[in-house]
Amino acid sequence: MERLAGKTALVTGGGRGIGRGIALEFAREGADVALGARTESYLEEVHGEIEALGRRAVHVRTDITDQAQCDALVHATVDTLGGVDVLVHNAFAIPPMKPLTTLDEDALRTSNETNVLAPLRLTRLLADALAESHGSVVFVNSAVVHHSRVEFGGYKLAKGALLHMASSLATELGARGVRVNTVAPGWIYENVQKAYFDWLASERGVTHQDVYEEIAATTDLRRLPLPEEVANAIVFLASDLASAVTGQCLDVNCGEFHN
Repeated sequence: MERLAGKTALVTGGGRGIGRGIALEFAREGADVALGARTESYLEEVHGEIEALGRRAVHVRTDITDQAQCDALVHATVDTLGGVDVLVHNAFAIPPMKPLTTLDEDALRTSNETNVLAPLRLTRLLADALAESHGSVVFVNSAVVHHSRVEFGGYKLAKGALLHMASSLATELGARGVRVNTVAPGWIYENVQKAYFDWLASERGVTHQDVYEEIAATTDLRRLPLPEEVANAIVFLASDLASAVTGQCLDVNCGEFHN
């Protein structure tokens, strides 16, 4: 069964990693997909993969911190695909990974332009279209909201703001028939993470598998989630199966944290 048949989704950060996984899973579930990201070559590749699955696609090279580029992305989506049923905020900029008492405030402001204000901007731009379709918004958050580690202060600040913003938007947009939810992945076993595990292994003189097993041991399932498993959770929240679910945060972490 195609759980998103006849729907149109816009995915930010859709060029690689989780964003690519989300876009392709949406296409497999019957949705047409619009993509926004900063790297044209990645967008072109995913665009082609979506069309190979038999779905329509449109992509626009987009820096989501730029109002004019966000406007162009929204117009291209609506004009080409006819509207929007689902908005997935996946784009992310890594904040300064330093203690809050020492981090550079300008760098923090810059990262939060992408991590907090840009998702708000796009949600506002698409609010009317989403209300017309009785659609939904899904924010990709992080398990960082469940722990407190010194070097993750800026990261937690950004994702905490995103979590509470999603909750407020669920209340604000609910009266217009729009649902707003969040997924919070933990470790995700994809290319960037694999490269990081390779680096850790070389630094410590152990194998990649040793690093994987050490981290996986902190989860109930003794493994790490895959990008498509995060995408499946987002498909659920975007589908009619979750028609009465709004203002919620769904953890996808193989049991690393319990919410």
